Amino acid sequence: MARPGFQCWAARFPLTSGMIRRDGEVLFDLVAGFIHSQVLAALLELRVIETLQFGPARIDVLALAAGADPVRMAVLLRAGGAIDLIKRTRSGKWKLTRRGAVLPGIPGLAALIAHHRVLYDDLSDPAAFFRRGGDTGLSQFWPYVFGAAKVQDSDTAECYSRLMTDSQALVAEETLDAVSLKGVRHLMDVGGGAGAFLEAVAARYPGLDLTLVDLPPVVQVARTRSDNAKAGARITLHPANFRYDPLPAGADAISLIRVLYDHGDDTVQVLLDKVFALLPPDGRLIVSEPMLGTRAGDAYFAVYTLAMGTGRTRSASEISAFLAGAGFRDVTVAKTRRPFVTTAITARKPDS
Repeated sequence: MARPGFQCWAARFPLTSGMIRRDGEVLFDLVAGFIHSQVLAALLELRVIETLQFGPARIDVLALAAGADPVRMAVLLRAGGAIDLIKRTRSGKWKLTRRGAVLPGIPGLAALIAHHRVLYDDLSDPAAFFRRGGDTGLSQFWPYVFGAAKVQDSDTAECYSRLMTDSQALVAEETLDAVSLKGVRHLMDVGGGAGAFLEAVAARYPGLDLTLVDLPPVVQVARTRSDNAKAGARITLHPANFRYDPLPAGADAISLIRVLYDHGDDTVQVLLDKVFALLPPDGRLIVSEPMLGTRAGDAYFAVYTLAMGTGRTRSASEISAFLAGAGFRDVTVAKTRRPFVTTAITARKPDS
């Protein structure tokens, strides 16, 4: 397959030409993938997608709105058309495709795409990155994974809490669609950030008592956010570092939403042991985060967590083994509609 002569023959032979063409297109898309992602980022940052939400527009109008040269805008628009985010109408204007129209409706996606600049810097020398690693921008952006010592100011906490909150809506939706909280009296969300997940829980389960646990600067961000949310009065905020501080008692269910993959195996086992000891008999644990075994988990989140400098993306079976090691039983992987967003696992503490 690697011989150029064979490729030339196969590209002409009727029974193999289609396969060769498709493989070639896929490989070229991989080669051009970085440019595709940058085109996406530019369409969002230059507000092209936002402008086209109001209807088709000409190149000069889009260029003026973006403060861009019309010639360069034309190249960007054709590139956006090539990756099926926008398309040209018969009158020469540009409009959103179905895929492009979806972009503004995905909470936090624009912020995540803008944030990818940090990851791209870390991957600027990919061979060095995978060979030996080193200091990364992402490890500085997410300082909480190294403990409270690096999270001293509210501005730092606000920066990453905002990104987590913006991207949490889909995770909360997928998790709560897959996992029922029926019968739960009091849910505690450990590492819950600014409280986006608990706000989603409050909307679906108005009778639940809710507690959020996170680092003190993060809880301060949550306090400001929840003051403006209807669910705020129902969420008890508890500042603590789950590595070292005791967790509050009283919950019969605990959730870890996008927490485990931020941390190494030792920290994960300590946390799960602490959660197990805290829960009452028949208490429930909910773990939800991206996992290995999907294209997103293997090719995106695994690399992302590697760049963070701590933690790792795990498979559902690995997490299940950690849960069993802590003493949990009835470990169940709940199917989500969009496993590229998250996978949910539930477990129970035995009665005896």
